[in-house]
Amino acid sequence: MSTVVQGFTKSLAMTVLSEIGDKTFFAAAILAMRHPRRLVLSGCLGALIVMTILSVLVGLAAPNLLSRKWSHHITTLLFFGFGLWSLWDAFKEDGDDDEFAEVEAKLDADLKANAGATKKSSKDDDDLKKQKRSFLLQFFSPIFLKAFSITFFGEWGDKSQVSICPIE
Repeated sequence: MSTVVQGFTKSLAMTVLSEIGDKTFFAAAILAMRHPRRLVLSGCLGALIVMTILSVLVGLAAPNLLSRKWSHHITTLLFFGFGLWSLWDAFKEDGDDDEFAEVEAKLDADLKANAGATKKSSKDDDDLKKQKRSFLLQFFSPIFLKAFSITFFGEWGDKSQVSICPIE
């Protein structure tokens, strides 16, 4: 049991430390400032759960597709490459202020684009709009889907997702 707890705490610590200051962290914080926090939290958590499941499945499938020797060499190269990439980013960038401003500018542009639509429609127009909604929008809030998609695609190529893969 202690190995499970030890593995859990190491994974949790590594993920928390690598995610603080990430673009998706800033995006979620800004979305939570502008929209209901429960929807943003559930969208972000849902995306992270899906990404973790996908990472674990890839980690379980990789040893069956590759030999243990090759998977060890590939993961070693990947972690070395990600380490160099992180060092390069650290020396090249001025800090997280630029990243925060970039995310905020993207969300502001999206907010301004949506602000053009006015709410002067009648109840009949609202019913017509509900019927024309896409399949996902009928079941999920647009804010939930926005938080989910920003987090999911932001984490798609993230280095911390590779660290979750249990390749042995």
